[in-house]
Amino acid sequence: MTNKSKNINRRRFLEATAFAGIGVIGAGAVLSSCKNTKDAQVLGLPPILKAAPAGKKLRAGLVGAGNRGTGAAINFISAGPDLEIVALADVFQDKIDACRKRFAGYKRPIKEENCFVGFDAYQKLMALEEVDVVLLATPPQFRPEHFKEAVKQQKHVFLEKPMAVDPVGIRSVIATAKKAEAIGMNVVTGTQRRHQEDYIETYKQVANGAIGKITSAKAFWNQNHVWFRTREEGWDDMTYMLRNWNNFCWLCGDHILDTHVHNIDVINWFVGRQPESAIGYGGRARRLTGDQYDFFSIDFDYGNGLSSHSMSRQIDNCANGTGEMIVGTEGYTNCQNTIWNLDGTVKWKFEYPEGEDGQPMSKVKIPPYVQEHMHLVHAIRTGEYVNEAEQTAISTLTAIMGRTAAYTGQKVTWDEIFKSDMDLGPKEMKFGPVEMEFPVPVPGTAHKA
Repeated sequence: MTNKSKNINRRRFLEATAFAGIGVIGAGAVLSSCKNTKDAQVLGLPPILKAAPAGKKLRAGLVGAGNRGTGAAINFISAGPDLEIVALADVFQDKIDACRKRFAGYKRPIKEENCFVGFDAYQKLMALEEVDVVLLATPPQFRPEHFKEAVKQQKHVFLEKPMAVDPVGIRSVIATAKKAEAIGMNVVTGTQRRHQEDYIETYKQVANGAIGKITSAKAFWNQNHVWFRTREEGWDDMTYMLRNWNNFCWLCGDHILDTHVHNIDVINWFVGRQPESAIGYGGRARRLTGDQYDFFSIDFDYGNGLSSHSMSRQIDNCANGTGEMIVGTEGYTNCQNTIWNLDGTVKWKFEYPEGEDGQPMSKVKIPPYVQEHMHLVHAIRTGEYVNEAEQTAISTLTAIMGRTAAYTGQKVTWDEIFKSDMDLGPKEMKFGPVEMEFPVPVPGTAHKA
């Protein structure tokens, strides 16, 4: 890489401001007996299905054929009958080859002529008339442009999270979401907790007053380090970064977006709005590649005295855990399966289904990763329209606001981050040298001697 930098100066940010018929799985009853109890439809919740309904064959194209993309494609064909993967697109041939081999093993071959390689591969895939649905699972830097093209080509879309890595990308996603709605293209996103039965049932309880008025919250995703790649001989700048995308902010948005956005999204969902501002900090102590932080600690201010402490960390041999907690005037909840009274006694608990041994399971029967695709197929085949792109874009921008607060050391407001011209990444996507620098952000200013 050259020493010439075209990257955004983050410190100047503030200056620029299983195949079966359809069915519904039962769950516990809402605590409140009030006649005004809100049901799932009023609350805008997705159906919990045993499988997507039968209907016209739906053929999907996968953009981004790595591990997550291949997993999403498998989830899609597992969602119901007559679902098929017919096309693949990726910048690397080896990713295409590995995905095709996986599907050939399932006796679901994907034709070579429907496999495309390169930065423009997504356009070639989306131009195929036989493709009804597009699954977008590349690094999130590419999500806004790929989503825009998918809707332009009138395809239904599954969008993996996060939606983008910067405010320019977020505004693009929101604009495209509105276009998708205008032409009736269904959009489901990879925020699986919103499709997870225990989370949904707990949300119903909270929305119907089980913990009273929400007064505070916290969210956390603390884990060991994730995968990384060291540079190999023969790799140019772009190849190296794409092979190591999970470690560069311009490609993945840092781990506060890539993983912790799930928890941030749950808080926004339960609270019912995005925060007004963020103050926080973070740093880097152990990471070996890329330009990202190891940890974040963010205070999100939702206004009216309500704030959420949000933390995420990726360092080995530390106290780990992932989840959410919301406290109200009459109780508190882990958002997933339990509500407690203020004295710590259990007020309500989600009832998991029984396993083959007749004992209660510790998780929902159908994985939420599959429920996401069941919901998308259900919407397409029944006409019950769904479009989750904007809500997930807002949660992604919430994470970007927190990231920016940590990188700069400044208080960042929602209005500032939404209007910001922050646009990460090179101006042209091509293999070869990349005219950018990738310093690890340092907040504030140095001490004077």
